[in-house]
Amino acid sequence: MASQDRVLREILKEVNDGLIQLPDFQRDWVWDDNRIKSLIVSLANNYPVGALMFLETGGEINFSYRKFKGVEDNFEKIPSNLVLDGQQRITSILNAMYLTNPVETQNVQKKKLKRFYYFSINEIAKEYVDWDEALISVNENKQITSDIGRKVDLDLSASEFEFKLKYIPVNIIFDEMAYSNWRNMYQNYYIQGYKDNLLEHINKLQVFEQKVRNNIFNYHIPVITLNKNTPKEAVCQVFENVNTGGVALNTFELVTAIFASSGFKLRQDWENRVKCFKDHKAKVLSNVSAVDFLTAMTLYTKYLAYKENPNNAVLCKRKNVLELKKQDYEKYANSLERAFLEAAKFLNGLCIYSERDVPYSTQLIPLSAVIAALDNKFHYSDVKDKIAQWFWCGIFGEMYGGANETRYALDMVGLMNWICNNGELPDTIKRAYFDPCRLLSLQTRNSAAYKGVMALIMKNGACDFISSEKMNLTYFIDDNVDIHHIFPKNYCIKENLGQNDDKWNSIINKTPLSAKSNRMIGGKSPGEYLKNIEKNMEDTSKLSKNLESHLISIKDIYSNNFDSYFIKRAKSILGLISNAMGKNISGLESKDVINLYGCSLI
Repeated sequence: MASQDRVLREILKEVNDGLIQLPDFQRDWVWDDNRIKSLIVSLANNYPVGALMFLETGGEINFSYRKFKGVEDNFEKIPSNLVLDGQQRITSILNAMYLTNPVETQNVQKKKLKRFYYFSINEIAKEYVDWDEALISVNENKQITSDIGRKVDLDLSASEFEFKLKYIPVNIIFDEMAYSNWRNMYQNYYIQGYKDNLLEHINKLQVFEQKVRNNIFNYHIPVITLNKNTPKEAVCQVFENVNTGGVALNTFELVTAIFASSGFKLRQDWENRVKCFKDHKAKVLSNVSAVDFLTAMTLYTKYLAYKENPNNAVLCKRKNVLELKKQDYEKYANSLERAFLEAAKFLNGLCIYSERDVPYSTQLIPLSAVIAALDNKFHYSDVKDKIAQWFWCGIFGEMYGGANETRYALDMVGLMNWICNNGELPDTIKRAYFDPCRLLSLQTRNSAAYKGVMALIMKNGACDFISSEKMNLTYFIDDNVDIHHIFPKNYCIKENLGQNDDKWNSIINKTPLSAKSNRMIGGKSPGEYLKNIEKNMEDTSKLSKNLESHLISIKDIYSNNFDSYFIKRAKSILGLISNAMGKNISGLESKDVINLYGCSLI
């Protein structure tokens, strides 16, 4: 890495000549009119505008590239440098101060504009310069208008008007020939028509040159250049550091640029796969990102290399994703896509039907990679049982809530060894632990375990209170199934039930129900709303079975006995969790449990 001050006009020339370009993943130029003017004023005053960061081309990182906005597209040059940081500043200066066409920008309201920029020689000649007056922007006709364009307030559409009103175009300052011609014409204009005050007019232009033009023409800007041997991971880190003022570029965009240099359109490929997920109505995959897919691909291909040679480590950190080879992606992408679709079916089989109900979307990464590696072996029931146990342990052990790349790799190797070689339990299963006190704090969808409990209740055979329908995928979607209180909130508050530790709002007092059943419940006591439901049922015994399918004590709910119902349901839910994890839940009679629940949960 090297750092040096460079003359700005030389950088602009190299940009215009195509020797400096942009990596193709850089986002489009978005600066507005006011921000461009602020930048020009900074240059005029020789204020620092921040360093630029370049990357030498020709190294390991073979990014696709493109020219800056405004540069004529009549050449094909291989750039010597790509701009990693400074696109907005360079593009603004280039278009406003170096090129001759009007600048395509926008106002604060994001309305599109075309603008030319001018310095006021009269204003700059003053002892104290008002920069709001000293630099103006005009429309593409070089005018400022009002009354919806009917009135011209300032007209600079001819050189004579510029000379007379003493406005000098900003876009000639870097061009020595253009500036010299304009200066000569300016002097001739006043020599021919204003001989009496000639010196005053000439002096004002000289003041402008001393105060502004010299600063801009000789402006130096710091440039940090990463040499061509800079590792991909370091370049990615640079983007995270320098994009704090905008939207940080992610790993997918960098890989997209790397693949594009070999003619592969990764973004288009990913968009096609997203469409495939939608066509298959795989709703649980709606939050799967392009980075997730690349991470799963890296995990999968690294595992395949590990199978060939155990000395090859299974890794899927950002550095490893950036090392993903295009030929590997092309070879295995379809297999991984099918694995994600199988993962969606697997989650549906566990009664997880929508993206908002997926406990950890991150867990789809190792799940899909494992399914891809298992291929047809995944469809055996004993294999799915093992994967389900791992899946539930990840949820209720709350193992996938942080930085997960290391866990992905551990579980990828561990699961495959456990399934294929009857090896030891994967790390997630070994480490998973569920604290019985945790049930009381599960009160919103923000928790993976909260969503997991709801899925287990449905998987246990929960039937809707009114329709008696089991909550399969079709019913879940068609009847707007959601999570609702059993003892309603208003009733609990009115009767002072379950107020300690907000028991009334915990997962223990919630269950999946259709919108129709929830409307029937309203804010009534359970005994009351159940009687109302019975009035419309020919076989009232079905209601009792429906309630039992939700792990609800019939005797307690009809008698509105919240405390007894609550303890019994807590025990039942803990039983479901224990069975799903394949582990006994310890601490059921600990002091903490007794303090929170009022009794042991044995």
